[in-house]
Amino acid sequence: MEFLDTGEKKKQFYFTYGAFLINGMLALSIGSLLPFIKDAKMLSYAFGGFIVSLHSVGNLISSFAGGTLPVFIGRKKTILLFNLFTAVAYAMIVFGNDKYTIAAAFFLTGLSRGATSNFCNTVINNLAPGKAWTINALHATFAVGAFLFPILIILLTNNNPDNWVYACVFMVIMGVISWLLYFFTPLSNDRLEKKQGNQGGFLFFKEPLFWICTGTLFFYLCGEQGVIGWMITYFKDTGLLSATLSQITASVLWIMILAGRLSAAWLSTRVKKEKLLVIMGVGLTLFFFILLFSRTTAVIFIAIMGFGYSMAGIYPTTVAVGGKIIKKYDMAWSFMLTMASLGAIVMPSIIGKIAETAGIFYGMSSIVAVVFIDLAFIIGLYLLQGKKENA
Repeated sequence: MEFLDTGEKKKQFYFTYGAFLINGMLALSIGSLLPFIKDAKMLSYAFGGFIVSLHSVGNLISSFAGGTLPVFIGRKKTILLFNLFTAVAYAMIVFGNDKYTIAAAFFLTGLSRGATSNFCNTVINNLAPGKAWTINALHATFAVGAFLFPILIILLTNNNPDNWVYACVFMVIMGVISWLLYFFTPLSNDRLEKKQGNQGGFLFFKEPLFWICTGTLFFYLCGEQGVIGWMITYFKDTGLLSATLSQITASVLWIMILAGRLSAAWLSTRVKKEKLLVIMGVGLTLFFFILLFSRTTAVIFIAIMGFGYSMAGIYPTTVAVGGKIIKKYDMAWSFMLTMASLGAIVMPSIIGKIAETAGIFYGMSSIVAVVFIDLAFIIGLYLLQGKKENA
């Protein structure tokens, strides 16, 4: 790797990859630990949905703060501040005796996750601009961390469900390690410069492509966070799968997401992005429908594999389709990201509210409407792009 031509760059590269692997563990710990936390702390479905949403709120806030604070205090101080919340949050989950402490802890995990994502993507992109494989490999590392955490939960809780607290202790240790990785990462040109001007203003609000891309991402993130946040609890509480198999579903999902991301990156060079998006949207809808109404273990796992593989490339492909808008207008991506991310915030709470009154099956069933609407937006995106080509 010729771009790693100094010791400083090598440390930045390898330390960042290590920290992002831990961030993958953090992301999956939310859904994996939720059923144990819900039972141990006697939380309702509605409150469970609320704290998963709080994680997404924290993630969104720190994603932006991680990009603006470095202007004033530098990138390193920013990431050290936010990453400190990882260890603190899991300690609060273990020792917290009231639901408000648990809620604050989930919010802090989101703050840490969002800032880490911003920092790691920025560092790797700056090290190797234009080298797509480095970013793909970074996100593959995230996926590895994501599918490892449910396996850890299984190993710890197989004979004693109360051992879930040891998974939190493990994440406290991982939080300390990630903080140390950032502490020892050398960063020159640490302070970011303020950008001048605002190219294009807010004219992107008049662009149909902006709204359709934003709608596609909004409903996609509704479905993604709804499934990732509630899937393990759903299978465990309905009795469709044992506690161990319920945890395995998360690992299987992330293995297929990893495979799907790599496949989408390869196929996007051979198939038109819009057509590829339609194929993935149909797969997402079909496999979730099968997943929801499956009653046998084999079919459930087939549906999870198909769902994970189909969903993996929808977000980056949609962003690629809307790339012209993002490049043309400086503010377009900030608004698109903010508006779309609201889907990840509201959907877990909606599922929790429905589950509280009608049961977890009906809570998960609400995602059916979300994936069908998302497919409609994807088809609209395909038709819009077709009109532009024929114009």
